[in-house]
Amino acid sequence: MTRFSRSNDWGFPRWRGYGSEGSGAAKVRMCDRHGCDQPGDCPAPKSPNSPERWYFCAEHAGEYNRGWNYFEGLDAEEAAAREADERRDASGFGTSQHYKWAGSGDGSRSRDEMRALDVLDLEPDVEFEEVKATWRRLAKANHPDVKPGDKDAAERFRAVQAAYDVLRQAEERRAAAV
Repeated sequence: MTRFSRSNDWGFPRWRGYGSEGSGAAKVRMCDRHGCDQPGDCPAPKSPNSPERWYFCAEHAGEYNRGWNYFEGLDAEEAAAREADERRDASGFGTSQHYKWAGSGDGSRSRDEMRALDVLDLEPDVEFEEVKATWRRLAKANHPDVKPGDKDAAERFRAVQAAYDVLRQAEERRAAAV
């Protein structure tokens, strides 16, 4: 036999204010670190491959993560296999690591890189060798020693230098990632 319980919200007059249905005390989980009285809203695994979690405050979560060894308890072969699996699974996110995709191009360049290519008047899919050649040509043409006293040329030289620096650093990052 099912027993029903009534609330004070039925009928008229309504005994509680509207919108106060879930107004019970909010449950706050405290940090699992001994002696800490901060809310524990950062879950952390108790051991590798375990579904059980500790709940730490932000300060103690950072302390915990500094000493965390993801591959603890695995031999070298298992650790290498797991690392390879995770790199394969996460490789699709590699092109979006900068979170600044531009409107044109293939999505492999950031907005800053696209702006730098615009300064150099180059296409988004240009090779770095062409970037370097264009930078040299524009730098020689606008160098303050070649055009002394020309403020527009000096400003253009600084813009070309900054654009090249952005593209050179991006190319170095890509080379290091491969």
